[in-house]
Amino acid sequence: MNAEVGITLGEVGASLALVAIAIAVSRWRGAGLETDIGVAVLRSFVQLVALGYVIQAIFDGGSLALVFALIAAMVVFGAFTARARARKVPGALGPLLAALALAGAATLALVVALGIFEPEPRYLVPVGGMVIGNAMTAAAVALNRLADDIRDKAPQIEATLALGASAREAAAPVVRASLRSGMITLVDSTKTTGLIFIPGTMVGMLVAGAEPTEAVRLQMILLWVLLGSVAISAVVATGLAYRRFFTPADQLRDPPAP
Repeated sequence: MNAEVGITLGEVGASLALVAIAIAVSRWRGAGLETDIGVAVLRSFVQLVALGYVIQAIFDGGSLALVFALIAAMVVFGAFTARARARKVPGALGPLLAALALAGAATLALVVALGIFEPEPRYLVPVGGMVIGNAMTAAAVALNRLADDIRDKAPQIEATLALGASAREAAAPVVRASLRSGMITLVDSTKTTGLIFIPGTMVGMLVAGAEPTEAVRLQMILLWVLLGSVAISAVVATGLAYRRFFTPADQLRDPPAP
């Protein structure tokens, strides 16, 4: 996997033509997304350029300590980002930090222990970034669904508690539904990979000149690795967060004010 491809700044600039189309469509149909699109493009430019220099420095240094520091930073920023999406969950930051940290650590440890990737920055940094990003999305979706379901099904939960059930037993149905919500997007996209769309990793390798069969093998590894990491993240996040809706005496807390 040593194929390389040269991308010039002119080619990067030319791709802004597609951004212009998106802005034009938003203005034409009155979607009001012009500012958001502009901010998104500017932020992506700044963030990706900064990340490129950071990763280059890590590759040049070859230090695993720097890799772990970068992954830790991704976990922290990912948890804060996910918390913004799961505002209805009280104290969501703690479960999110635990979920992302465990998903990242367990996944990277397994891929190294099983000999899938070498313990080198060139492999651990991109794989770790993909793992944390997908784990963040799964945890945020799961916790958002958890909060909505506990609010909507509060009468049933309280009735179950009144019959002598524990908080864990009363919340089990909504926890299962939340776990499914967090995982289903990646499960569905995995089902349709190669049939409806070609994933980004495979596209990147093909554009870089890699053999199609080699690109397919790497893409399969990453998809299956991500399935495991998403499962870990969603189950840890929901397993820890549902307790935030109950008192130590297994009573359902009053929902917070909007």
